[in-house]
Amino acid sequence: MSRTFHLVSLGCPKNLVDSEVVYGLLEKGGWQSVEDPEGATVLLINTCGFIQPAVEESIEEILQLAAYKSADPDKKLVVIGCLVQRYREKLEAELEEVDLFVGTEGVVQAVSLLDGLVEGTLTDSLVISDPFLMTSALPRRRSTPFFRAWLKITEGCDNRCSYCMIPAIRGRLRSRSEEDLVEEARMLGADGVRELSLVAQDLTAYGTDLYGERRLESLVRKLLDGTSVDWIRLLYLYPSTVGAELLDIIAENPRVVPYLDIPLQHVSSKVLKAMNRRYSREQAIDLVAQIRERIPDAALRTTLLLGFPGETEEDVQEVESFLRDTELDHVGVFAYANEEGSAAEKFSLQVEEEEKQARLQRIITLQSEISRRRLQRFVSRVEPVLVEGVSKETDLLLEGRTRYQAPDIDGCVLINEGETRSGEIVRVEITEAQTYDLVGRIV
Repeated sequence: MSRTFHLVSLGCPKNLVDSEVVYGLLEKGGWQSVEDPEGATVLLINTCGFIQPAVEESIEEILQLAAYKSADPDKKLVVIGCLVQRYREKLEAELEEVDLFVGTEGVVQAVSLLDGLVEGTLTDSLVISDPFLMTSALPRRRSTPFFRAWLKITEGCDNRCSYCMIPAIRGRLRSRSEEDLVEEARMLGADGVRELSLVAQDLTAYGTDLYGERRLESLVRKLLDGTSVDWIRLLYLYPSTVGAELLDIIAENPRVVPYLDIPLQHVSSKVLKAMNRRYSREQAIDLVAQIRERIPDAALRTTLLLGFPGETEEDVQEVESFLRDTELDHVGVFAYANEEGSAAEKFSLQVEEEEKQARLQRIITLQSEISRRRLQRFVSRVEPVLVEGVSKETDLLLEGRTRYQAPDIDGCVLINEGETRSGEIVRVEITEAQTYDLVGRIV
C-alpha cells in the first residue's frame, strides 16, 4: 500500500509539538503527507482530552474522518494523544471505526506502528507506551509560521489541582536538559524563528525532577546566551513560584518579552484551597504588585474558572474587585465543568449550570472594559511588531503582534499603512486601540 497520511491536530501548543514530531518522524520514515483526506492511506488525529468540550471536539473530528473511511474501507483510521491516554479501552468499545488507538507516549513509535498497520502485521489495536520525553534529535515538521515556534521544555505535571486530569493523562513532571533545549532553540533560530514561546504545564517547575531544584531562570539565561532568537516568551507560570530572579531577568533583557502568563484560576482563598492551588488571594495581589513594580509596562495574562463547587456570590465579588484593582491585560474566563476522575467531581455544593454562565458573563463583561482601557496606553506609542502577514479580516490590512500579545490567544495589531514581509519585526506607531486589537502604521 502507498504510505500517505493526513494529520489533524487538536488541543494546546504542547499537543501541537507532539503532532509536529509525529509528522517529522513519518516523513523521515518514508511517509508522505497529503492535505486531502480522500488521498490518504492513513487518517491520523492527535486528540485533546483535557476538558469535556475538548473531548467532544475530538470525538466529532474522529467521526468526520471516519466518514472518509466509510467511503473507502481500505483507509486506516488512527487516533492518538490525550483522549486515548485518558479513556483507553472505553474508546475501543465505542469507536469501532478506529483501527488503532495510541496514547500520548507512543509518539516516537509512529513509523513502526503505521507501517505495521498498513502491512497487516500489527496485532494490537490499543498501544499505551512507557513515558517518553522528546529531544532535539527527533525530526520535527513545524506547522507554525516560519518565524515563530513553541519550545516544550517539560512533559507531565506534579501539581495535583483538584479539577485537573493532566497528571493522570500526561504523567509526572519530566524535564528536558538545558543543553538539549538550547540545542533545539539554536536549530529553530537557524531555521528563521524570531519568536520562541516556552511552554509546559508549569514552566516554573522546570528542573525540579532532573536537577533537584527549579532551573527556569538558568534555562532562560542559557537561551539568551546560546541563541540569537529576537523574542523569548514565557507561558504558563505557576503563581507561587514566580520569584524576583525571574522578574529581574525579564526586566533586564529586552529579548525576554515583558509578558507573563500566570494562570490564577481564582482569587478567593477559600476556592483556591478547594482547588488545591498553593497560594491565597493576598499572595496573588502581592505578586501582581511585585511585577508592576519591577516591570511597570508588563502585560499580564491569567485564566479564571467560574462556578467551582462551593463558590458563592461573595467569591465572585472577590474576583470582580481583584480585576478592578489589578487591571490585568488579558483574562481567559471559563465555566467550571466536572471532569470524570477528578477529585472535584465528587465535591458537594455544585453550582447550577445557569448560575455558572451568569457569573461567567459578568466577569467577561467587566474584563472587556478593563482590556479596552489597558490597550489605550499604547496609542501614540511606537512599538516593535512581529508581522504575521495579511490580516484574517481583510487582505487590505497586514496583521502582527507586539511583545504584549501572545500568538493564537491574544489580540493583534492591524497595520493599515506601510509595506513589509511576514516575519519582519518593524516599528509601528499605534493610532487606535479597540477592545482586544490595536491599529497602527509602519514608521
